[in-house]
Amino acid sequence: VLGFEPGGQGEHVLLHIRKRNQNTEWVARQLARIAQVPAREVSYSGLKDKQALTTQWFSVSLPGKAMPDWSALTSADIEILRAERHQKKLRRGSHHANRFRLVLRRIIDEPGELEQRLQQIADQGVPNYFGEQRFGRNGNNLRQAWRLFTGEFREKDRHKRGLYLSAARAMLFNQVLSRRVVSGTWNKALAGDLMSLAGSNSVFAASVISEEIMQRVAAHDIHPSGPLWGRGELGTRGEVAVLEQQVLERFAPWCRGLEQAGLQQERRPLRLQVAELGWQWLDDTTLALEFQLPRGAYATAVVRELMQVGDEGATSHPGSPE
Repeated sequence: VLGFEPGGQGEHVLLHIRKRNQNTEWVARQLARIAQVPAREVSYSGLKDKQALTTQWFSVSLPGKAMPDWSALTSADIEILRAERHQKKLRRGSHHANRFRLVLRRIIDEPGELEQRLQQIADQGVPNYFGEQRFGRNGNNLRQAWRLFTGEFREKDRHKRGLYLSAARAMLFNQVLSRRVVSGTWNKALAGDLMSLAGSNSVFAASVISEEIMQRVAAHDIHPSGPLWGRGELGTRGEVAVLEQQVLERFAPWCRGLEQAGLQQERRPLRLQVAELGWQWLDDTTLALEFQLPRGAYATAVVRELMQVGDEGATSHPGSPE
């Protein structure tokens, strides 16, 4: 969901593309080839799964150039839905939200139980875990991050290095979130929390949990947050700071690695609100789901909660003490 309409004029072209069996970076390279521009002139606001039917916006910088013939990209796996001029390029995280339609097959759970869980998800949200995609195939992004931190190798490719560092950050966040899930406080404000404003990157300290704070949490206007590790002060206080420090002291080398890489402390909501959730049984064992999530959230977090599977990113990985 782009969140705005292309302006119809400008030095950039926004393309809305439906794709299957191709990753975002490959499509971007093909757009650069067709437009005869360097790859850096093609941008997108996020990555989409290869093994799925997805639609995604791209932008191509074409100052003073005519519109290329984008049909050269069209194939059985790729369709150009729209191409419009715009004044600005797309930047990472610039889109408003993501819509999903999933089909779950060979379900063995009772339909009534699943529908109760779906209603609970619609009302309460789900733990905002980073999905397994963030960690790479068989956790490879984490292994590479650990090799970076131990000095075993240096990654010259800026994009790949960013993926590895993001995976390490995500693993640490998931560890903290998992502890809050176990304690039953992932969706509750605790004294000392940094509260995240819904739909914003802004946070504020909640030193005392007032009636107003509790009402805003219940209304999904604010959410407790967890750390995206980096340099700087943790920001939480009291029992929350103690909890986060206790969880992450086991991962001190990972924290130091992220600090040395130059990342700064940030926060991410512990709770994920699932908007416009709908479902339909296609047959006795096949369920279609539709919902919308804010950028940076994972549909696997919703499926995880629905099907009640294990924690994301909380399993063993290189460098984690057992």
